[in-house]
Amino acid sequence: MTVSENFLFSEFDPVSAKQWKQKIQFDLKGADYNDALVWESLEGIKVKPFYHQEDLMNINSYQIPKDHNWVVTQAIYAGQIEKANQKAKDALNRGAESLIFTLPDKKTDWKALFSEIALDITPIHLDFHYLDAEEVNVIIRTVKKDISKIHLNLDIIGHLAKTGNWYDNLQKDHQILEQIVANCKNQHATTTLAVDMSLYQNAGANTIQQLAYGLTHANEYLNHFGSEVAINFKVGIGSNYFFEIAKVRALRWLFDSLTKEYGIEGDCHILAVPSKRNKTIYDYNVNMLRSTAECMSAILGGADSVCNMPYDTLYHKDNEFGERIARNQLLVLKEESHFDTIAHATNGTYYIEALTVQLAESALELFKQIESGGGFLAQLKNGIVQKKIQESAAKEQALFDTGKIVSVGTNKYGNDDDKMKDDLELYPFVKTDKRKTLIPPIIEKRLAEALEQERLKNE
Repeated sequence: MTVSENFLFSEFDPVSAKQWKQKIQFDLKGADYNDALVWESLEGIKVKPFYHQEDLMNINSYQIPKDHNWVVTQAIYAGQIEKANQKAKDALNRGAESLIFTLPDKKTDWKALFSEIALDITPIHLDFHYLDAEEVNVIIRTVKKDISKIHLNLDIIGHLAKTGNWYDNLQKDHQILEQIVANCKNQHATTTLAVDMSLYQNAGANTIQQLAYGLTHANEYLNHFGSEVAINFKVGIGSNYFFEIAKVRALRWLFDSLTKEYGIEGDCHILAVPSKRNKTIYDYNVNMLRSTAECMSAILGGADSVCNMPYDTLYHKDNEFGERIARNQLLVLKEESHFDTIAHATNGTYYIEALTVQLAESALELFKQIESGGGFLAQLKNGIVQKKIQESAAKEQALFDTGKIVSVGTNKYGNDDDKMKDDLELYPFVKTDKRKTLIPPIIEKRLAEALEQERLKNE
């Protein structure tokens, strides 16, 4: 026993969970404990008003690795290469530590894009809107040994889920991906493949579904490539603060358990981004509060890279002010709020540890059901995944529409004088795209869309 423990606690008897509950019931003056204080999440998890050391007895727990750290990441659209390069260098000079380049077209001038960027110390994520093996070969030849800092983030299954179609077709997409994986393996490249879990979150999947779909999505790649690939998870972070912390922790724990079944040693990379689902165009400054809390959840959950969302990204084109504010939110967290050293604070916390276990166990059970039903790709093709997400989204939407999920400035405390019609540079709602698809795509939709459209009509 340490001196502090002896001095502070030696006079007090330990208090059991049963004693705490009895005290709470006494203070409730006859009100029912479960009705008054226990609430049920969208996932069906009953959350107690307090957690105790006894909640962690006889269960496994997950610890964030001791050497874990995270980097401030900024996303840049690379439609114009020179402009993207200049923006990237400016972002790095102003505190960004990692970059995401979104690439809309083939034949990128990689040398120009990476010009004067220290690739040996700057992790780069690539967000391809196409699939091309030769393009990856050009990257390898351009960056050479620094390929180890490039995350290619190729996700042909995610593309199918989001668009309803393969890039070309099933056979050709797999052939191209196999070629890329083989070439990258020879160069000792970093994460080649990605699993875009943010799609499921933004479409309305609950936390357990996100974890299970992300894990079985990754299992499709592991089953095909085995130890030849490393995987990057792109995770959308929602507003349920403690659940989101536990979700990120549970994801790493689940993936570690899955890879052990394949005899693979190594960790996944987690890129965290704020959710779009709860963001609004009215009272848009509240988006900064939402995204700050979501970035905090990502950091405390153990994300490797955190890329914030500009508060006005729904309705404004790229602009320096919004991007600077988004980056500075992360810099304030890291350099002024000491979130550079706080990721391990969740280790051993009764509530978060218990939530992590509950989410992981429930997600693993759903994972097993999906695998026994033919796997993620089969259930995606049969429309089962889409249906389950739609059911979850409808449940959440009903809670929003009735005000049980509160969005300040939108469905609660809205300002009737707030006008947005003349400020919309981008269309902020679901776009109807009538085209033939192989499967129904998973559609991202914000909770506030119908309400906002009605307000815009009445301006």
